[in-house]
Amino acid sequence: MIPIFDGHNDSLTKLYSFDDPLRSFFRRGKRGHFDLPRAKEGGLFGANFSIFVSAPKTSKESNPFYGMKITKEGYKKKLANPIDIDYAKEYTLAIINFLSKIEEKSTDEKLRKIRNYKDLLSCFNDEKLAILMHFEGAEVIDKDLKNLEFYYEKGLRSLGIVWSRPNKFGTGVPFEFPQSPDIGPGLTKDGKKLVKKCNQMGIVLDLAHLNEKGFWDVAKLSDYPLVVSHTAVHSLCKSTRNLKDNQIDTIGDTNGIIGIMFGPSNIRKDGLPNKNTPLSTLIEHIDYIVQRIGIDHVGLGSDFDGTLMPRHLKDVSQLPKLMENLKDHGYTKNSLNKIGYQNWLRVIKHTWEV
Repeated sequence: MIPIFDGHNDSLTKLYSFDDPLRSFFRRGKRGHFDLPRAKEGGLFGANFSIFVSAPKTSKESNPFYGMKITKEGYKKKLANPIDIDYAKEYTLAIINFLSKIEEKSTDEKLRKIRNYKDLLSCFNDEKLAILMHFEGAEVIDKDLKNLEFYYEKGLRSLGIVWSRPNKFGTGVPFEFPQSPDIGPGLTKDGKKLVKKCNQMGIVLDLAHLNEKGFWDVAKLSDYPLVVSHTAVHSLCKSTRNLKDNQIDTIGDTNGIIGIMFGPSNIRKDGLPNKNTPLSTLIEHIDYIVQRIGIDHVGLGSDFDGTLMPRHLKDVSQLPKLMENLKDHGYTKNSLNKIGYQNWLRVIKHTWEV
């Protein structure tokens, strides 16, 4: 079985919403896309586990379809409103504490929250689940960046500048199809400082959800490989969440990585959230990246528990199906290892070992 490192999931946030989140993490179940037994079945040895601050339950925006307009051509959804920083901090700490309880309960050491590259390799060699803590959106970071050190001490090693809403550092893309990601302004002055600070600290910067102007700002400022954890190819699916060819080329030029997401609405040519989407549609996006910038710059970024999954990738246990389809498509074992985990590990090592 090919080991898998997943560039992005929302499973911590999803599990936290369940009635018995700890039990749901450690016991095999049918809810959601992830639990520890299913992860083992799928060959997952590590992932960027996202902490995503969803809108408060009292807000209309807690409904993911709020403001969505379906048209004959596709769909449009206005950009979400900014999140209150105090609420974001409280929510984020709750998820961090949940992760700490997971570590405490794992007395047989089946998993570890990763703080350095040595720990990541140790998990790979010892067949433990490596949990990399990621923030999907920098809402919790203070304008002066002083509390970034606090979250680093808590285990933060990967940071998405924005989700699909504006914050003090930049602007995300609204969920629209067909539409260009060139929507809204670039990074703010504070956003540019955040890029430099993350470079200094060795925090991976994730450009998923960031608009195009913001992408180019990071490309000019960052000293490290560009990372987009969960996205796809805009020329194959004209979603705002996807990358244009010149963005893809620049990621290759920086020795970066593109994690291909699994959600049908971001990989299908028609942009429809159709669970009957075949795995060949996802493989088209992998092929495109490989042919354009090379096998060293593509990985997986499932978005498990963050969006609808194709029927043949309904949860983490089915990852071997994707790898088998890639093998049947003509990818060698060496290429499958690069797609499955080696490319992610290379980029993480480059950024962390500062």
